[in-house]
Amino acid sequence: MKTNNQKAGFLENAAVRSVLAALICILGGLVVGLIVLVLLTAFAEDISVAEAFSGIVIVLGGPFSGGSTQDILFQMGNMLFQSTPLILTGLSVALAFNTGLFNIGAPGQYLMGAMGALLVSLSIPTTAVPAAIVWILALLTGTLLGVLWGAIPGFFKARFNVNEVIVCIMTNWIAANVVSWVFKSTGDRFINVAETKINFIRKTASNGVATATLGLDKLFAGSYMDISLFLAVLIAVVLYVVMNRTTFGYELKACGFNKNASKYAGMNEQRNIILSMAIAGGLAACGAAFWCLNGAQDFKWDTYLTLPADGFNGIPVALLASNNPIGVIFSAIFLKHITVGGSNLAAQTSFNEYVSPLIIAVIIYFSSFSKLIKDILARRVTRAQHSRTAAPPPDREESKADGDAKTKEE
Repeated sequence: MKTNNQKAGFLENAAVRSVLAALICILGGLVVGLIVLVLLTAFAEDISVAEAFSGIVIVLGGPFSGGSTQDILFQMGNMLFQSTPLILTGLSVALAFNTGLFNIGAPGQYLMGAMGALLVSLSIPTTAVPAAIVWILALLTGTLLGVLWGAIPGFFKARFNVNEVIVCIMTNWIAANVVSWVFKSTGDRFINVAETKINFIRKTASNGVATATLGLDKLFAGSYMDISLFLAVLIAVVLYVVMNRTTFGYELKACGFNKNASKYAGMNEQRNIILSMAIAGGLAACGAAFWCLNGAQDFKWDTYLTLPADGFNGIPVALLASNNPIGVIFSAIFLKHITVGGSNLAAQTSFNEYVSPLIIAVIIYFSSFSKLIKDILARRVTRAQHSRTAAPPPDREESKADGDAKTKEE
């Protein structure tokens, strides 16, 4: 058996603590989800307790509980594609967390990115400009709008010390109304009237603009899978390198730990705060641009009453990943994985369609405890280290006793 010191030594690695905290949160969410399903069986005459256990297995199985191989591939392709914007909103929140800021403005930045990408992709005729160039311009425009929108709370935080959460909430709803106003004022030019979806914008494929698939749509037959997931993973890797291996990343994190100390050390703390929020805004907007530029997705333009869920879901993704950019990739895919499993729950069991979102919400809620569990594990390591340094080694005590005895004899 391992001693307490050996266990603490195992936990001294910060990455191990992060992974362990995430696994504990996931397990806790699944246990509570199972309890909810069991309790529901008490109020339903036609549902057995055994079905509750099979239900939680279906949720945990994700696309693999879809049935046939074709269904599994179809659900997996859509799951991976839908993970793309969630990865980028998770990176947006994680970057801000790493620099001491809370970017709750990802939904507004997401909306601005979607608007910019759609306006450019649907306005430039591909008969005059190659579709690939239009795609790049649309992606850059959407990302740039997110950068500008994210810089607003950063500016107010840096210059006037206004809480970024308040400004982010305000910019979220301003963005929701700006997007609605812009698309409503253009009449039917961008509205998907061909499919009688008057509340949605046309798909970019109608203009010949769509993200390359490189055969992924064939591999995951019938799904919306394209290369945007791999681009999102590349962005996450680049962000990890920048934050952990460059002077710029060090300055951003140092400013987050203590902006006054950063200023004393010669860093421009105001610039770093603005840049942090601007980059975070660009990441969230890039996720929206990837979604809209898929070519098969239509975007709901009347957003003045609602905000995109992926913007808010980036928060639990970042928490579950302990704000590690690489961890964000896996936590985003996992959350979409259990979401697919939740949709299969209603289709394959007697539970109704409202149960699966409840189970998913419980698991997402438990992800918010990731940092708390990580801190508890860190305190345990600290106590073990103190206990090791407080008591002198046995051989030193023995040698000291021998020395005292020898002194008395003399």
